[in-house]
Amino acid sequence: MAAISFTTHIQRPPVPLFSTPKIPKTKLRVSTQASPTSQVALSDPFVLQLAEALEDSLPSSYASSPLPLQNLRDSSSEALLSTPWPSRKDEPFRFTDTSFIKNSQIQPISHPPTFSSILEDTQIPNLVIVDGFVVSFSNLSELPDGVYVGSFQQLSEQTVMERVSEFVSSSCRGDLFWSINGIGAPDVTVIYVPSGCRVETPVYLRYFANEGSDEGSNKLPLANPRVLVLVEKGGEIGIIEEFLGGDGDKCYWTNSVFEVVVGEGGKVTHSYVQNQSLNAAHIKWTWVHQESASTYELVEVSTGGKLSRHNLHVQQLGPDTVTELSTLQLSVGDQTHDLHSSVVLDHPRGYSRQLHKCIVSHSLGQAVFDGNIRVNRYAQQTDGGQLTRSLLLAPRATVNVKPNLQIIADDVKCSHGCAISDLEESQLFYFQARGIDVEAARKALLFSFGAEVIERLPYNWMKKNVENQIRELLDPTTNTGSA
Repeated sequence: MAAISFTTHIQRPPVPLFSTPKIPKTKLRVSTQASPTSQVALSDPFVLQLAEALEDSLPSSYASSPLPLQNLRDSSSEALLSTPWPSRKDEPFRFTDTSFIKNSQIQPISHPPTFSSILEDTQIPNLVIVDGFVVSFSNLSELPDGVYVGSFQQLSEQTVMERVSEFVSSSCRGDLFWSINGIGAPDVTVIYVPSGCRVETPVYLRYFANEGSDEGSNKLPLANPRVLVLVEKGGEIGIIEEFLGGDGDKCYWTNSVFEVVVGEGGKVTHSYVQNQSLNAAHIKWTWVHQESASTYELVEVSTGGKLSRHNLHVQQLGPDTVTELSTLQLSVGDQTHDLHSSVVLDHPRGYSRQLHKCIVSHSLGQAVFDGNIRVNRYAQQTDGGQLTRSLLLAPRATVNVKPNLQIIADDVKCSHGCAISDLEESQLFYFQARGIDVEAARKALLFSFGAEVIERLPYNWMKKNVENQIRELLDPTTNTGSA
């Protein structure tokens, strides 16, 4: 019977990425508060050298980038001066070992790829983002007037530019990986929906990894895609993000940021599918700002990556706000899937629901869930719920869960729950008693466990694709689990 385990790993000393520490050039341009010597003394040399490499990798267009984009890079560079690389001693990374990244030879990708194998076209507006660079787009002419989907650097409408710039140039919000993206992102992909505009068809973002080293290599190409979605008052749109792994089991690191601003009465439906190489690192930040009476719905299915971590933060900035989060994580090999989520409710009559499910079917597989819902003093009449359920299908399979519900308001209706187990023998017996063999019974039970999340995907074609993928991944492990 698989058990919940809390283990401590001894990490070998990291391999230095560079020989001597330097201060990021961006910081040298903007700092007037401290001398370079004192800054180095307070900084992590590895992080500084990574920041230096990211700045050196920026395309030549960096020199002529709009001021908001330069401010983003400057503030991110400044944040890295006092931010060490996370270790297992840090509470947010207590169960997540990032030494796989740190011990690799990180190589920021410095130029748009030569990408000949374009993915099959779709009938909806879509962008193909390869190694952090937008390389193609199609069907954007079908979008309503006033909707903008494209590069921030190519945004020409002055009013929209000023509005978007408020968020592009904002100070660093997340952790070290957010700041790394802020320095290394070659551009920001902007999706803008004007007031009262309802976009009927979703915008499909397909992320593809082209550069990657062979399995066993110490090289780790790094891409930093960044997206900002801004929906004005009363606007509605659906966004699909799909991360694909490319050819074979290449080694690479995708460090993504996705920021969403939902105006008063607006709605964003966000579908996120992560199916990267099993030798890749995938770290993603999703930061959501919701104004009064707005709605944000997320459905996530993550199956790829040797190390996959999703940092999800939702801030309700007004009353009568709705947040619904549904996630499914599947670990079928030597994988770590980590979801760190935070929902902050500050205003009356807020509504939030979070459903998290994970399946670990390999002895070396691990899942981590750290979910925090905070109901502050003025968030009276809040209705909040959180549920996490996990299946462990192999000996030594590991899941670490930390559901957390903090309530300061006194007039609320909130609940949370947690369950971790293997498939129940009584359920298998129920199938056998009706003439269904054990293997078929396990397949049915495993798929139905994940189907509760998959069914929440808003598009039928996407449901079918994800269902086929999950069935293929689960099929080798449905008999007795992987050893």
